[in-house]
Amino acid sequence: MSRLAATLAGVLVVCALGLVTAQHRARTLFIDLEHAQAQARQLDVRWNRLRLDQTRLATASLIDSKARAGLAMQPVSPQRTLYLTLDAPVEQTALEAGR
Repeated sequence: MSRLAATLAGVLVVCALGLVTAQHRARTLFIDLEHAQAQARQLDVRWNRLRLDQTRLATASLIDSKARAGLAMQPVSPQRTLYLTLDAPVEQTALEAGR
């Protein structure tokens, strides 16, 4: 009978150690999951900020102000604009004369 009791006690110790190991592994995996979820939330917030910044930077007024300030660009005035016109009928008659 004592042999049976010793065997059962050994099996009980092995099962208890297995239970402790399984609980420790479950806690470790849960902590890893919590860290991964927190990182995913941080990345999501960062992604939304980047999208917001991209939208803000793409506005025409900001691009215009950056071009004026950083590149010293100025709007084109009508006095500095040169308009070229082509007389289509004259060009066609010259082509026809060449034939």
